[in-house]
Amino acid sequence: MTGDVIAGQREALLALYRRHVTPGEPYALVDFPDHPNVGDSAIWLGEIALLHAVGAGDPAYVCRWDDFDEASFRAACPTGPILIHGGGNLGDIWPHHQHFREYLIQHFPNHRIVQLPQSIHFREEAHRDRFAALIDSHPDFHLHVRDTASLDLARRHFHCPSTLAPDSAFGLGHVARPVEAECRTLMLLRSDAERAARDDAPLLASPGAVALDWLDEPPVAASAPTERATMRVERGLRLLSRGERIVTDRLHGHILALLLGIPHVVLDNDYGKVGAYIAAWTHGSPLVRQAGSPQKAAEMIAG
Repeated sequence: MTGDVIAGQREALLALYRRHVTPGEPYALVDFPDHPNVGDSAIWLGEIALLHAVGAGDPAYVCRWDDFDEASFRAACPTGPILIHGGGNLGDIWPHHQHFREYLIQHFPNHRIVQLPQSIHFREEAHRDRFAALIDSHPDFHLHVRDTASLDLARRHFHCPSTLAPDSAFGLGHVARPVEAECRTLMLLRSDAERAARDDAPLLASPGAVALDWLDEPPVAASAPTERATMRVERGLRLLSRGERIVTDRLHGHILALLLGIPHVVLDNDYGKVGAYIAAWTHGSPLVRQAGSPQKAAEMIAG
């Protein structure tokens, strides 16, 4: 069953990517996630793997949100599509990424722009409406979202093709455990702006548990973007593999646990992103159980 869940999502992603890239045509892949969040690097590596699998090869142009160079982009990709890195930053929680997305939509009306699978969350309606107006101004913007709540929002407010699609990290397929387990339960719990308001004390008191987040990383040597992403994902896989089982409120804690074949219990983030993804794509896996509270998660791992 787990294999079917992973393979099914990868096949859906391959079909999506084939719609937007043509072998031999230069394309751009932008908003490289040059930060410690392992999940975003897993998405990037999945995107690269999927693009190679459909015959598109490496992107002709890559940039972060803060180092886009228009002249270099136009020279490398004069007519091909702009693919925007997927993830969970479409909205107003992570404004740097959203502002870059809006800049591209506003300034490149003659390029197809493809938003790779994202979750959407706007805390302010005015920010959502501003984005909707920019989409209206672009003749060839395509939006892929990871859950039905995001799809419903997109179809209510955005006038562009919007489709439900899996997270691109599933482009990685199955992954072997890189290290043996050394603790009973590894708890990967958010420490950033998406952490839900809750008391983790019952969970943290569980015997044999180690709690941490993966935002702390050692210095990463300067290297090509995909090499940096690879180092970050390898760090995350080693971290998760330390546990015989996992408790997490990170979507990619859940996704990488599936790819590793590790049983895990999932709590949600502050706006329901993790539960929404499971409902759309991964609820059929016997490796995942959902907990509505830290107390319930503690009871699940005690059993």
